[in-house]
Amino acid sequence: MVEAAIEIKDLRKVFSKGRGQVVAVDDLSLVIERGEVFGLLGPNGAGKTTTVEICEGLRDPTSGEVAILGSRWNAGDRDATAIRQRIGVTLQDTRFFEKQSVREVLTLFRSFYEHGRTVDEVMGMFSLEEKARTRTTYLSGGQRQRLAVACAMVSDPELLFLDEPTTGLDPQARRQLWDAIRDYQAGGGTVLLTTHYMEEAESLCGRVGIVDRGRIIALGTPTELIATTGGAHIVEANIEGISSAISPEELALLPSVEAHTLTEDQLVLTVAAPHLVVPGLINLLAQKGMSMDGLATRHASLEDVFMNLTGRHLRDGESS
Repeated sequence: MVEAAIEIKDLRKVFSKGRGQVVAVDDLSLVIERGEVFGLLGPNGAGKTTTVEICEGLRDPTSGEVAILGSRWNAGDRDATAIRQRIGVTLQDTRFFEKQSVREVLTLFRSFYEHGRTVDEVMGMFSLEEKARTRTTYLSGGQRQRLAVACAMVSDPELLFLDEPTTGLDPQARRQLWDAIRDYQAGGGTVLLTTHYMEEAESLCGRVGIVDRGRIIALGTPTELIATTGGAHIVEANIEGISSAISPEELALLPSVEAHTLTEDQLVLTVAAPHLVVPGLINLLAQKGMSMDGLATRHASLEDVFMNLTGRHLRDGESS
């Protein structure tokens, strides 16, 4: 039997803060199979990056077990060296020697590995050929991010860790990176990805785990998780004073409504058929002598899954 790419069992990480403690990862268990692109989603402070850094061997867990490609970081220097030869890592923030050129950076990273891709091949994958002689200090934020991912790919790893890899990229560069990830997976590679972009997770990931307060609160394919919202579409309306004028019971009686969230001036409905609910909503507002300041409909997303589970948006925790 082929070992899983990543096996995490009862993982826990506690940090000291002042006189107290902060639990960053709380008894998290997870198995990621070889050949899949797996996404970890959640707000900043949820424990995603800490979990990934433990898997990368950058942090020690407080307790629990982590196996990477069948080996463990704490099994000895020989095992740790072997793991490093088989993985690629892109951190949230990568710093380069500012006077090195793009080619020199990639040549340096390539020298760390016994096997891998050529520097020219990796530069071509991320459209960095024209910047080959450019010092990193003169690269844009998006170009630096592409170089960071290229450094992770230069060893042609079996397992690739990507922590917020498309932050700072323009839409074209983001799509280019998506294509590179798909090509990498098609060649048998495995990816553990963290992201704030729901479209990215839905497009790339075969499975996702939603993390909140150090625990996985939902696990499955994007389609399976979105189906748990109870409806395929979201209707959002800005209506001043709606929370005091319309009751939840009245909203539940609207056609095809599966769930609803009501704040002081905003209404969010999860529905099966927007064309049925919108006329009913307009009639209800007319009866109350109210009108909408704005109306939008869209497909349900992983953001809505998180909202249904926690009552918060994925980005609510970014200041934590």
